[in-house]
Amino acid sequence: MTREPPDFVAPGFERVRDLFHAQFGRDEAVPAVGASLAAYRHGELILSLSGGHRDLTRRVPWTPDTLVNIWSATKGVTGIAMGLLVDRGLVRYDAPVAAYWPEFAQNGKAQITVSQLMSHQAGLPGFAEPTALEDFYDWDLVTRRLAAQAPIWAPGTVNSYHAMTVGFMVGEVIRRVSGRPVGAFIAQELAEPLSIDLYVGLPEALEDRVAPLIAPPSGGDVALEGAPKEAVAAMTNPLMSPTLPNSRAWRAAQIPAGNGHATALALAKLYGALAYGGEIGGVRLVSAETITAMSTTQTTRVDLLQGFAPLWSNGFTGNPNGMYGPSKSAFGHPGWGGSFGSADPVTEVSVGYVINQMAEGIAGNPHATALCQAIHEAL
Repeated sequence: MTREPPDFVAPGFERVRDLFHAQFGRDEAVPAVGASLAAYRHGELILSLSGGHRDLTRRVPWTPDTLVNIWSATKGVTGIAMGLLVDRGLVRYDAPVAAYWPEFAQNGKAQITVSQLMSHQAGLPGFAEPTALEDFYDWDLVTRRLAAQAPIWAPGTVNSYHAMTVGFMVGEVIRRVSGRPVGAFIAQELAEPLSIDLYVGLPEALEDRVAPLIAPPSGGDVALEGAPKEAVAAMTNPLMSPTLPNSRAWRAAQIPAGNGHATALALAKLYGALAYGGEIGGVRLVSAETITAMSTTQTTRVDLLQGFAPLWSNGFTGNPNGMYGPSKSAFGHPGWGGSFGSADPVTEVSVGYVINQMAEGIAGNPHATALCQAIHEAL
């Protein structure tokens, strides 16, 4: 893969560099340990910053090619993969999922659309059948369970974050249509053409480049007491914990809602194509029309798990709380603890940010929000 030099900063973005490096070693509730930040504008790299360490003991330096599990930022990658199939006329967002995956029609799901699935309105936020973490490593098992499961609300009437299930279901549509496992599709259609470090199913040979995740100070428990059953279902069967991705079994599996591994440069370049009309570095991924379809808000309801309205689109969140900067046209996907990728087709800016020390909460990171604001101020 192409390597960029550390601390590349285009003129005018020096304050972003200073703010990035200032996050390390500060005495605060969740101090940064290791991180990378990258950004593109008009299809050109404007920032590539790395700092800190891969490990909590601060012995192994973080480098630009350090890989880390990006948790739910993987959903945005999977959403882009689906967008390629839409752009090629092989999938329609408004078509039933069962048109591509006939077994999915069981138990009242025949009319659930691809768009309803990708905007967390399908009514399958968690597994109804008892499910162990090890089950996630068996693709056929989990997709069979989801195909047979009945929705727990009338599809299209509620949205509650499908934390892990959505990746298996979207991934199965990608597999049925493309004939390739979702990890292979992402490798061949996204990572290889763009020459970026992006994996769903990490090769064992890359293990020495991975920074283990560090749990938030609270231990990472998501507050579910008194939460609606729909929200509880997404996080407790099996119970998700912050350091699950530190095992080889998790990294090797295909969990397209949560086990992507990437660098900040990879996320920034991938989303850079979406920010710049669908093309970057001479590689066209999708058309501008498909980018609009991908990023158009499908529901403005409050999400039952997240407690606010994320403005779900076809695989992405909008920018209601400014985590991608001040522009309301930005979209992307955050991961538990703080990693994210985003694109803004109006300013033509994309950002990728990856970290190992997880912040509290399932979305957003105060360091990332401040850095996005600084990037846009520098424009």
